[in-house]
Amino acid sequence: MLTIRRFEERCNYLFMQGRIPSTLHLYIGQEAVAAGVCAHLRPDDYLFSTHRPHGHAIAKGVAPRAIMAELYGKVTGCCKGKGGSMHVGDVRVGMFPAVAIVGANAPLAAGAALAAKWLDKDRVSVCFFGEGAANEGAVHEAMNMAAIWDLPVVYVCENNLYAASTPFSKAFKIQNVADRAAAYGMPGVIVDGNDVEAVYRVAGEAIARARRREGPTLIEAKTYRLCGHSRSDPRTYRSREEEEEWAKRDPIPRLAGRLKELGLASDETLERIEQEVQALIDNAVRFAEESPLPDPEDTLKHVFWSEEG
Repeated sequence: MLTIRRFEERCNYLFMQGRIPSTLHLYIGQEAVAAGVCAHLRPDDYLFSTHRPHGHAIAKGVAPRAIMAELYGKVTGCCKGKGGSMHVGDVRVGMFPAVAIVGANAPLAAGAALAAKWLDKDRVSVCFFGEGAANEGAVHEAMNMAAIWDLPVVYVCENNLYAASTPFSKAFKIQNVADRAAAYGMPGVIVDGNDVEAVYRVAGEAIARARRREGPTLIEAKTYRLCGHSRSDPRTYRSREEEEEWAKRDPIPRLAGRLKELGLASDETLERIEQEVQALIDNAVRFAEESPLPDPEDTLKHVFWSEEG
């Protein structure tokens, strides 16, 4: 979680300096969801992310320096500088390049799960999406099909209360996205998305169920992004008081306090981890800045898949 947080804080700083092009959709505040879910995944499991993918990518094992280089548009990026922030991924660790179209990753996750079932592999497919995507037709169709065929897929809705600037209450007549699971014919589980222990426990049960070929699960993680929808978002649709209340539930200091309470980590241990993470991020930035830009003719490469890569 700390690597995700420090990585994105540095991204924000670099973006404001004009050193990272395009835009950013930061994940700050939601780290417990990615960490709690991905801790159960193997490299050969599949992960499908959204336009807010940095946290999912780091949690699934994509190297931070490869993600940073991708944000810089460098040839050493995880997508050779062609994807940018909204399309990071690395199939070598099971993370497909993120899909920025809202809800469009849900059928892809079902398709990967269907392939695993056909190939008789015990792989699991995980699909992250926001509550705004939950109202997209593709998501409904994918979940219905996943349930019909008992596919090994786990759908994880990160409900951060705002679809861009639209409040949850303006887009849903129900209180919980997970309530829809019954209509699809799969378990629906609600969890505190700022509590990594709770997310880890719930995700472990859902992923084990999928691996046993018992079908899909819909998890709704209640969380909050402690930043705007994107770097151009002034957050005028929500109050600073609301933000302060959610900041008190920040998953990172919450976990640090829990570790100290259980006697599993001291202040010295936590400070050492902080320094190691900062060194990792420093290395990622240095790697990205020293890497070359792609050659112009590279735009004609990788348009179609080939064995040569």
